[in-house]
Amino acid sequence: MNFLIENWFLVVAALVSGGMLLWPLLVSGSQGAGVGPTEAVQLINREKGVLIDVSEPEEFAKGHALGARNIPFGQIEGHKSLPSNKALPLVLVCPTGARAGRAAAQLRKLGYDKAQALVGGLKAWREASLPVEKTA
Repeated sequence: MNFLIENWFLVVAALVSGGMLLWPLLVSGSQGAGVGPTEAVQLINREKGVLIDVSEPEEFAKGHALGARNIPFGQIEGHKSLPSNKALPLVLVCPTGARAGRAAAQLRKLGYDKAQALVGGLKAWREASLPVEKTA
């Protein structure tokens, strides 16, 4: 007990450093930070997840993940291409992942609890050597 009292600054430093290590895990778990390409493919294949590209039509035409539906970010709310079953996992993708993250948050507010963004966007999808297609 004397050690703890005499070296209180060491105890405080240990608690602070432990908290700093755990903070990212606590924050990402509560916000649904997103999924990587491998986990996205598993959601699509195993849980019948739906891949939605929130890019603008011009961006979508230049290249998108194979099988993705195009719903531009500005039109996401109430779009007819959204699945009626809100329990299905939704994986949202855009070129960088930024718009997809905002779209996932918006869809979670609308009741799609399993909406998640693809971390790294289409770039990460390509880097994982997953199929990309272009439309004419």
